[in-house]
Amino acid sequence: MAMQAITVLGAFLADLVCRADRMPVWGETLRGNSFASGPGGKGSNQAIAAARQGATVHLVTRLGRDPFAAMARDLYQAEGIGTAFVSEDPELATGTASIIVDDARGENAILIVPGACDNLTELDIDAARGAIRESALFISQLELPMALCRHGIELARQNNVPVLLNPAPAVNLPADLYQDIDYITPNETEAGILIGRTLSTRDDVVDAARVLHERGVTNVLITLGEKGVYVSGSGFEGVIPAVKAGPVVETTGAGDAFNGGLAAALTEGQSLEGAARYGNAMAGISVTRPGAALSMPGRAEVDELLAL
Repeated sequence: MAMQAITVLGAFLADLVCRADRMPVWGETLRGNSFASGPGGKGSNQAIAAARQGATVHLVTRLGRDPFAAMARDLYQAEGIGTAFVSEDPELATGTASIIVDDARGENAILIVPGACDNLTELDIDAARGAIRESALFISQLELPMALCRHGIELARQNNVPVLLNPAPAVNLPADLYQDIDYITPNETEAGILIGRTLSTRDDVVDAARVLHERGVTNVLITLGEKGVYVSGSGFEGVIPAVKAGPVVETTGAGDAFNGGLAAALTEGQSLEGAARYGNAMAGISVTRPGAALSMPGRAEVDELLAL
């Protein structure tokens, strides 16, 4: 089955990446190993990940008037992403994410400044109503203000479009929003924040999914890093193992790769289990290379890995 359109509401952030042998402690100045900049932001990354699998993608976001905005627009043109709903802010700079990568462990810490995305409005989302209506899936994260995420989700629901929410960075969601979510994709930490307790064991993860189902979510997918993803919904329950594609270089963007791959596979008609496995393969490849958006694999790479 051919893929259908996906509309993504989310932020573009220029990633400013410093790498070091370890993380600095608070108040410490530490000499780093290297610096690089590139395109990022969860919404933007997920749009690129889905587009690289062959999906038609519309992105709703806001940029400034600066070199980072030019970086974003050049990338969207190269990836074939629809930019009719990518607006321009005359005052605020394009958003940034300052990332410190621990070279020894491949882990990272991130501080985001949304910039122009802080001026995105409900009217900007309303302008994409037609694209949302014609989409097979609507995706949001939580880097934008909750009111905007909620507005987009409700607009999708009004048009009977399934909603995928990646609740990152995690915050408490309005209680009545859960019933509008068809797919929710927190990691273990984010799932713990949503339900109000730490997840330490497999039973904790299963119970967290149960709570999210009780709140109204149809399909729960809790990502477990190198352990894979716990999936509950649509006739499947269990852990789908991670797909290893080589040594881990950097985990930045792995969650976005999973979500973009999951979304693309779902709109292609794959089962929930198959789509989650596809997302795992996307994430498995992405962590073997540096960067966020630019680490997203193409369709042929994913198909080849899954065929092994």
